[in-house]
Amino acid sequence: MSQQPAPAPVPDRQPLDEHAAESARAYAAAERAKTDVLASVLEDIAANGYPSPESGVPWEAARDAHLARLADEQPRVA
Repeated sequence: MSQQPAPAPVPDRQPLDEHAAESARAYAAAERAKTDVLASVLEDIAANGYPSPESGVPWEAARDAHLARLADEQPRVA
């Protein structure tokens, strides 16, 4: 992904407080990491083809495992 610096501030923008700016940076980093993982998977498929179905996990098992992880998490306020 691009490691270019952000463009210079535009005069008509409202500045963020430091906490909000740090939150935005953390969110951007998390999204960038997810995108990098997706890109690497697609590059692997392009280079080596699709994985065999026998090596995968049925979607039902993946769903049930994910739901179990969500059930184990601490409750959060929306």
